[in-house]
Amino acid sequence: MEQVVKDNPGVVTSEAYGKTFEGRDITFLKISVANPDGRQKKAVWMDCGIHAREWIAPAFCQWFVKEILQTYRTDEKMKQIVQNLDFYVTPVLNIDGYTYTWINESTRLWRKSRSPPPAGCTCHGVDLNRNFNANWGTVGVSTDCCSNTYCGQSPVSEKESQAVTEFVGNRTAEIICFLTIHSYGQQVLLPYGHPHVIAPNHGELMEVGLAAAKAMTAVHGMEYEAGTPPEILYDFSGSSQDWARLIGIPFSYTFELRDKAEFGFLLPEEQIQPACEEAYAGARHIIAHVHDKIFTGGTDSGAVSVTVTIWVSILTSCFTTSVLV
Repeated sequence: MEQVVKDNPGVVTSEAYGKTFEGRDITFLKISVANPDGRQKKAVWMDCGIHAREWIAPAFCQWFVKEILQTYRTDEKMKQIVQNLDFYVTPVLNIDGYTYTWINESTRLWRKSRSPPPAGCTCHGVDLNRNFNANWGTVGVSTDCCSNTYCGQSPVSEKESQAVTEFVGNRTAEIICFLTIHSYGQQVLLPYGHPHVIAPNHGELMEVGLAAAKAMTAVHGMEYEAGTPPEILYDFSGSSQDWARLIGIPFSYTFELRDKAEFGFLLPEEQIQPACEEAYAGARHIIAHVHDKIFTGGTDSGAVSVTVTIWVSILTSCFTTSVLV
């Protein structure tokens, strides 16, 4: 990360926005160039490696940063996007867990964080993608601290989810797209993971997600699909993508990269680049749609903001009165 900052002065900066339980910095790279007209910019958030064993995800975050930096000076569309959108990219969110998977073969498939176990338990860690404050603890989770889907003792109990919640939550007027990268399954997931909750802009999220999946499939012929988790995967709650949509970020997606269980989390080295190329095609499609909607004559951003605020109030009320009970 330090080398990327050094090689791109004035364009890339890094910032530690939290610390893990083991004391490691949680750091993002920010890609930002000045808008030539002095227009106020919006932003895209991307994080990778929330689940430790999903090694292809951090590889993609690095690939994504490389592609943006290599293309924005010569690709007119990407140049326009970068002039209007900043990018916050966290290459490895669950850095404790990720580091743990590199110890030996017995730790390679570790999924959770490495936080200390609660009283009466001997198992470390929480599933960070069940720990966000979005319908927390209701479906698709476990209260057994030894389970891979253990959601923690309370919402946002973990240092990593706290860091994202604080940073992103304080920038909802700026961040208009939230992308979190996982593996595996070859899917583009959209909110919500709870089967009884539908995003107010579900139709548009689905349309954009299907187009992104189509763009990913077109790169190498690997089939990707799009939908909500209950539709194409399984029910679950407390995810970061659901939390991002709930707090008012209008476009929120989870990418599940290669493959479809042939190699699973042990994706061969020769598949890293093609998997990243597919993911980049999907991410670029979503980002271009979001950009054009806000900056080139799409729905008025003020109206979007008002609509989002209204729907967030409604959804929050629903969670409190009917889903969380």
